[in-house]
Amino acid sequence: MSAVLSLVRFLGKSAPLRGLIALTGIFTLAACEPTAFGSVGGAPRVDPGAPVQVALLVPSGSGSSGDAVLAESLENAARLATRDLSGVRIDLRVYSTAGAPGQAAQVAARAVDEGAQIILGPVYGREARPAGNAVAGRGVNVLSFSNDTSVAGGNVFVMGLTFENTARRLMNYAANQGRGQVMVVAERTDAGRAAIDAARRAAPGSGASVVAVETFDFSQQGVVEALPRLSQTARGSGAQTVLFSSDTAGALPLLVQLLPDNRVGPPQFQFMGLTRWDIPPSSLQMSGLQGGWFAKPDPALTAQFEQRYRAAYGSNPHPIAALAYDGMAAIGALVSTGRSDAFSRTALTQGSGFAGVNGVFRLLPSGGNERALAVATIRDNQVQIIDSAPRSFTGPGF
Repeated sequence: MSAVLSLVRFLGKSAPLRGLIALTGIFTLAACEPTAFGSVGGAPRVDPGAPVQVALLVPSGSGSSGDAVLAESLENAARLATRDLSGVRIDLRVYSTAGAPGQAAQVAARAVDEGAQIILGPVYGREARPAGNAVAGRGVNVLSFSNDTSVAGGNVFVMGLTFENTARRLMNYAANQGRGQVMVVAERTDAGRAAIDAARRAAPGSGASVVAVETFDFSQQGVVEALPRLSQTARGSGAQTVLFSSDTAGALPLLVQLLPDNRVGPPQFQFMGLTRWDIPPSSLQMSGLQGGWFAKPDPALTAQFEQRYRAAYGSNPHPIAALAYDGMAAIGALVSTGRSDAFSRTALTQGSGFAGVNGVFRLLPSGGNERALAVATIRDNQVQIIDSAPRSFTGPGF
């Protein structure tokens, strides 16, 4: 039975989370078993009969209470995943980066000196590349929790939800709904520029078109000053959908409030966002977000993970803690194949992907990732799924 077919049949059942992760080993591709010792395919050799040493890099030690909470949540999720793995022994060792590039590089190198065969983390994009560079010569791959694809490549993979992934999902959905003429509105920041690039790359294969792009200075005054220009462009470009790069902690609330006052809003214009509009939950009360489209991981699977996490630790997980669980699930799935090159680039980027608590995902040769996402909207201050997340990959994409 192929890995993809196994995945479809299994995820079509109502299975407990423990069953989901215990069976992830069947989702890896078959391969010939290399015979080299020490390293295989440029990566450290994996002996499936021995404990596998995994280094988890977390941002504790920075002096920030937010980093401390995040670090604890990531470690908790990773340890929860190790307990769910079947037939795989993990020696998980945790290293503090303080969120600093230099320290991330130092602890990554130390972790490999101490026997780490793969690195999970760090969190921030500014740390990921230095950590990767520090261990590249040793053939060790880094599964960062960042969503910044500019740091991906070589031995560094990013596991976070990327603009590219979200843009593909939303552009496809917009085209299928007859709303494929898209105007992109982005702040003049690195994130805004990345969002514009992602939308432009996603459009050709989706049936959608980017018909206009407008930017604004990243400030309240910048939004207000840009409104006449944004509105004029939207009305004159033939746009059916306005795609925002901003999040609910940034310019998004102001944009969705003021644009309708300038005759750019529903029902003539569909609002759509590259960020999560349901974080924090108080965002659901914003009138301007009602009816808008955004993407998120499969909520049913996420809810299972959150319930298990609360039962184990008595608190809610950090929003990105599931990435640590998914990373450990992928590591366990690869080790369970018995391949000595389980942590090579070829193995990590196998096409059938992995099953995790955020849904199915796969790592790409570019260092980015592809995740199965649902399309959601907000109605009556509540999230509603309007297009379910796919449960498998077909060929090069969904």
